[in-house]
Amino acid sequence: MATSVIPASTLAAYRQTDYRVYAPHPFTLRIGQFSQPLLELHEQYGVRSSVVVTACNPFSRLLSSDQNAQRQQKLVDLVEQRGWPYFCGSGQHFSGPWPAEASLLVLGVSRELAAALGRDFDQNAVVMCEANCVPELLLLR
Repeated sequence: MATSVIPASTLAAYRQTDYRVYAPHPFTLRIGQFSQPLLELHEQYGVRSSVVVTACNPFSRLLSSDQNAQRQQKLVDLVEQRGWPYFCGSGQHFSGPWPAEASLLVLGVSRELAAALGRDFDQNAVVMCEANCVPELLLLR
């Protein structure tokens, strides 16, 4: 794999972030850790993969709350237009130096579509969740 242009400190922060999912029974995803609640959602919806994606703070460039809200609404509109089931969520680094970012857990999205969705919203990475329900970073740059 080619070397990423994403700074090592940014990648470390992504790996240490709690990715909260506001499903009917809320839960938190962590990179590299199996998630039983995610497995149950996959089974409930009959899917084998999902992605956590945000439209906030493109390429880790901090935007205003209003700008992020507008971008996130465009992501929601796109996901709804495509008919993908989703749950709202947020990503927050455990130490809290960066504000929580709104995100979506989108169900039934392949690895290729997940990457395209992240790139459409100028993201460095998305959190890919395949059949094993162990979230991993999918680097886009």
